[in-house]
Amino acid sequence: MSEMIMKPKKKRIKKWAVVVIVVAIYVWAFAGMPAFNFKESAWLTMKGIASGFLHPDWGYIYDPAGEDLLRALLETLGIAVLGTFISAILCIPFAFWAARNMSKHRWISSSGKFILSAIRVFPELILALLFIKAVGLGPFAGILALGLHSIGMLGKLIAEAIENLEFGAAEALTASGANKIQTLWFAVIPEVLPAFMSYTLYRFEISVRAAAILGIVGAGGIGAPLIFALNGHSWDRVGIILIGIVVMVTIIDIISSSIRKRLV
Repeated sequence: MSEMIMKPKKKRIKKWAVVVIVVAIYVWAFAGMPAFNFKESAWLTMKGIASGFLHPDWGYIYDPAGEDLLRALLETLGIAVLGTFISAILCIPFAFWAARNMSKHRWISSSGKFILSAIRVFPELILALLFIKAVGLGPFAGILALGLHSIGMLGKLIAEAIENLEFGAAEALTASGANKIQTLWFAVIPEVLPAFMSYTLYRFEISVRAAAILGIVGAGGIGAPLIFALNGHSWDRVGIILIGIVVMVTIIDIISSSIRKRLV
C-alpha cells in the first residue's frame, strides 16, 4: 500500500517540477526583454500599409515592358516547385538510411537521422546567403537553398513513415523467393508512396511561403520588389504585392489540401 501511495506522489512531484522549471524559464526570458515601445514612425508605416491595401497599384499587376507582379509571383512559384522537386528526389535515400527498420545496426539509422537533423539546422535564409556567395544573386541560389533545407524535413517525415510500415506484404514476398530489390519495389514503396506524396505537397506549401521571403537577400522571387517598395514608401505597390502573395498562397493551399485529402 505504501508503494502505491508513493507512486502518485512521485508523479505529482515530477509534474510540479516540470511546471516550476517552465515558469522559471519564462520568467528568465521575459526579465531580459527591453522595454517595448513603438517608434513614432510605426503608426505612419501601419497607416501606409493599410492605405496600400485599400488603394493598391493595379497597374503593377502586368507590365509588358518591364518587371511586374505576375512575373515575380511566377518566379517565386518556380523557385518553390524546383526546390521541392530537388528535395523530393534527394530525400529518398536519406529516408531509407535513417529508417530504423531498414538496417540491422542501430548506428546506421542513427547516423542518417543525425545528417537529416544537421541539414534542418540551417534556415532557408542562411542557406540562401551561402549559395549567393557560391552561385551569385538570382533564383538559382533560392532553388538550391530550398532544395537543401527541404531534404532534412522530407527525409525525417518519410523515414518515420517507413518505420511505421506493416511488413506483412514484404514478408510474404520474401517467403515466395523475392529478393530485396523486388521486395522494396513491390511491397515497401507502394505503401510509402501516399505518405511521400502528401508530405511533398505539404513541403511545397511551406516552400512557397519561404520563396516569397528569399528575395529579400537577393535569391529571387517576390521578396526583392517587396523590400524595395517598403524602403521607398510606395505603399500602393506594397499593397498589391501583399495581396498577390495572399492570393497565390491561398490558392496553392486549397489545391494542395484537396489533393492531400484524396491521397491519405
